[in-house]
Amino acid sequence: MSALLSKKSLEIFRIKDYRNFVLGRLFLTLAIQMQMTTIILQVYYEYGLTESGQGKEYEVIGLINLCEVIPFIISCFYAGHAADIYSRRKIILLSNTLLLLGSVLLYCFCLPAFGFLKDFSYYPLLIIVILFGIVRAFLASAMSPFMSQLVPRNLYTQAATWNSTFWHIGAILGPVLSAWIYGYNNAHNAKMTYLINCVLFIAGMITYIRISEKQSEKSKEEGIVQSLKVGLKFVFNNKMLLSALSLDLFAVLFGGAVAVLIQFNDQILHAGPEAFGLLRTSPAIGAVISALIMAVYPPQKKAGRDLLLGVVAFGVFTIAFAFCTNYWLAFFMLALTGAFDNISVVVRHSILQLMTPDNMRGRVSAVNSIFIGSSNEIGGVESNFAAKLMGLVPSIVFGGVMTIITVGVVAKLNKAIRKLDISKYH
Repeated sequence: MSALLSKKSLEIFRIKDYRNFVLGRLFLTLAIQMQMTTIILQVYYEYGLTESGQGKEYEVIGLINLCEVIPFIISCFYAGHAADIYSRRKIILLSNTLLLLGSVLLYCFCLPAFGFLKDFSYYPLLIIVILFGIVRAFLASAMSPFMSQLVPRNLYTQAATWNSTFWHIGAILGPVLSAWIYGYNNAHNAKMTYLINCVLFIAGMITYIRISEKQSEKSKEEGIVQSLKVGLKFVFNNKMLLSALSLDLFAVLFGGAVAVLIQFNDQILHAGPEAFGLLRTSPAIGAVISALIMAVYPPQKKAGRDLLLGVVAFGVFTIAFAFCTNYWLAFFMLALTGAFDNISVVVRHSILQLMTPDNMRGRVSAVNSIFIGSSNEIGGVESNFAAKLMGLVPSIVFGGVMTIITVGVVAKLNKAIRKLDISKYH
């Protein structure tokens, strides 16, 4: 295995621009994860949400997700159009700059001079989340198409695997670092995490500046409405792509245990902010291990079977997590959900890049982002609403069961997905 990792599976890193791309992706992901984790910690611990005993924490955490997803979905419609017409590298750099400015504002909010903002409760933080949702739409629409410009077609699956790995490494370190810094000596020190965010965003900008953007086939100039119709029509006419997107959509929508993790950590496991940060990284740890295995044994000839089984296993271990009362057992179950979820991530990204013409990748990525990216936040709203309605543990069980049912429905509607062989599309 180590020999394979040093040769075939590492071949992609011979491409200098791709090395800079995944390094920049690591910096960006680390900063974004730290930023969002700190906002959730601030809102949960600094505004007395759990004192009323009326489940207000579920409503507010759900509101945070809603404040990100609504502007994200609205912006995605134009972002995909823009990514097919303008420089994707410039879109990424501009998005990075705006995220940096957001972290500067969050840092300023923590200074004594801005203490008057406390009178407005957590609403100033929600405004930043709204802006973050808009920027993330442009970043999501440009990122995958830009990666495809940097590598040859036969390395798309390998590129998607390592890209996922670096994203998950950032997703592992971000919550741990932010929660540890925030909760160190019970200091509630959000200021330091936002300062580190600024440094990471600057590092990300430097790596993307070093990438030389290759000329790509641009979409013809057309109205935004027509452009969006073309992108949506392409996705809905491609049965395999639509099936893969639907699987991920409903798995994330219903199986979002992470969305109620801060409540589960506090109310079921009786642990503090630092423990929450580590627990939030466990799916990403599982995903990295899964990605390393797929780097050696990529999902190719049996990609469809692996996709279906991976989502089923994600649902099963989500249900198992719901019944955990031991912290480390809960950590392990969540890690397994991340490991199996990453199979569908890699297969979906491979299908997305291999079956999409370059001049449509921005719009198709935008549709993908609406399906998958928004489902994280919508799933967060659903999970918090279900938790308040059913109770915390039953709501997680419900999500896992619905995920498994979704696999059965998709497999029945598109029987060809079971025999999907993505090596045929290289």
